[in-house]
Amino acid sequence: MNETKDLVQKIIEGIQEKKGKKIVVADLTDIGDTICRYFVICEGNSPSQVLALTDSVKEYVRIHAGQKAYATDGTRNAQWVALDYGDVMVHIFLPDVRQFYRLENLWADARLTQIPDLD
Repeated sequence: MNETKDLVQKIIEGIQEKKGKKIVVADLTDIGDTICRYFVICEGNSPSQVLALTDSVKEYVRIHAGQKAYATDGTRNAQWVALDYGDVMVHIFLPDVRQFYRLENLWADARLTQIPDLD
């Protein structure tokens, strides 16, 4: 379990490295029948920043946690990229796409933690 929390922390640091905004961690551990334990959700201002955030998370987690994403989806249009780390799913959105899907609201029972923007 601590390993998963460490992974979440490294993902957050990877996002912050490239100035990702409005980071939210959804803790799904107390909810039955979920595909993972945590969602880490954030946004970038442009498709190129979404891709930079994606690369930063992958690189940062590989170096600092020794893990690689099992799968990455969404890089072609870079409006919503999902990274699958098994127990942790990372969602990197453009702001309007995030607003539209409102993932945080889908998991109303989850414990949500807002991570303050660094700047």
